[in-house]
Amino acid sequence: MKNLTTVIVGGASGLGLVTAKLMISQGATKIGLIDRNPELLASAARALQELGAEVATAVADISRAETAHRGFGEIAGQLGRVHVLVNSAAIYPRKPILDITDEEWDLENAVNVKGTYHMMVAAVRHMREHVNLPEVTGRIVNVTSVDAFKAHPQNAHYAATKAAVVSLTKSFAQECAKDQILVNSVAPAGFATDRAKELGFLPELAKASALGRAAEPSEMAEWIVMMASHRNTYATGENVVVSGGYIYV
Repeated sequence: MKNLTTVIVGGASGLGLVTAKLMISQGATKIGLIDRNPELLASAARALQELGAEVATAVADISRAETAHRGFGEIAGQLGRVHVLVNSAAIYPRKPILDITDEEWDLENAVNVKGTYHMMVAAVRHMREHVNLPEVTGRIVNVTSVDAFKAHPQNAHYAATKAAVVSLTKSFAQECAKDQILVNSVAPAGFATDRAKELGFLPELAKASALGRAAEPSEMAEWIVMMASHRNTYATGENVVVSGGYIYV
């Protein structure tokens, strides 16, 4: 990650913050965080600064193009050229399929699909200003989910949005290939976040996985960082499933 500046959406906590810390351990010195929670952003920024990174933050509603693009622009204005975007922001509701309201559908799509799209547009416009062919111009990594491929009870609207992000990833990869912007996604099975522990599905997931356990966030972050790093020079339009043998796609 040396000399690569990264913007992480949803980077104030959870997998996004774990990914930021791993990037710093692998040589990143500039990290931008976008989130909707200013208190968490401030805390995350302090933690990353203590690790030696220059950190810029932006509070943004990514469901709206104007505010999403403004947030990206604020960070680019502070850190300079951005090489990597990681989209890890999402909401994960649980509700029986017959009880999902229009408002819940709209919110899920607004954050998980439109938010991801808006941030990708902002990043591509910025990265195209710095095209340096034949070298890779930029890298975008979206966090999807095995739920895009395997149904779960009370999970229909979340799963549908993650399937949409897999499709968006492939579409952006095709259109951005000429600019050497590599666009990929990583699809985790459930892993040991505070939210997953609260919902209580990790023991069931562990039993269904070939490895017999749920993953740690750091294990998922490794794949995100690999796809975002100098090591990735050829993969684009790929969705990497990391499930410990829970699902084979």
